Amino acid sequence: MLYGFSPDFILPHDSYLINPGHPDPLSLSTSRMALLDEMQRCEQLGLKMLNFHPGGHLNLTSLEECLHIVADSVNFILERTKGVTAVIENTAGQGTNVGFQFWQLAAIIDGVHDKSRVGVCIDTCHTFTSGYDLADADSYAVTWKEFGRLIGFKYLKAIHLNDSKKALGSRVDRHESIGKGFLGDSFFERLMKDSRFSHIPFILETPDDTLWAEEIKWLQKISLTN
Repeated sequence: MLYGFSPDFILPHDSYLINPGHPDPLSLSTSRMALLDEMQRCEQLGLKMLNFHPGGHLNLTSLEECLHIVADSVNFILERTKGVTAVIENTAGQGTNVGFQFWQLAAIIDGVHDKSRVGVCIDTCHTFTSGYDLADADSYAVTWKEFGRLIGFKYLKAIHLNDSKKALGSRVDRHESIGKGFLGDSFFERLMKDSRFSHIPFILETPDDTLWAEEIKWLQKISLTN
C-alpha cells in the first residue's frame, strides 16, 4: 500500500475529453475506447475504481436518450474488463451535461447490466449548484434522503470535497476552497461528522494548492470532534 492507502480508497479520474454519452456514433466510439483504455489501466495497476463524468447530449439528442447511451457505454467497458467499478460522478448540469439530478444517475445505473460494478461519486460543489441545498441543515437531510430513495447508499463509492464559487442552482461548475464559498464551514462540519460516509474515500478538489495541507488538517480535526 503506497502511503498507507489501500486500492479500495484510491479513485483515479478519467480524461475530461471523454464523453460516454456522445450522440454521434464515431465520436461515441472514440470516447468508449478512451474510457476502456482508462479502465484497463486501472485493472493493470490493481485499482478497484475509475471515476468518470457521464458527458452531455450536445443538443443533438434528448437527455433521456443520452442517459441510455451512457449506460450502454458503461456496459461496453464492464464487458471488456474485470475487477474495476465504473464510478459515475454527478455534474453541475453546466451546458448540456447530464447526470446533475439523482434520477438521472439512477437511470444510468438502471441500464447497467452488472450493477455490482457501477457506483456514484458525489461532488459537493456540483450537487449544490445543480440545485440541492446542502448548505442548509434541513435541506442537507432531505437531499441525502432523496439520494437514498432514488439511488441507494450501496452505490455511493466516494465524495469529492469542494466549496462552490457559484450560488445554489446556478448549474455552473466552479470549485472554491473549503469554507470560502456558498457551502461554508458548517456544511463541511456536518458532512465530516456524518457516519454514513465513514467507509468511503473523500477526495479534496479545491483550487488553491497552497491551502491543501491546511484544509485536510481542518477536515480531519472536525471529523474527530463531537
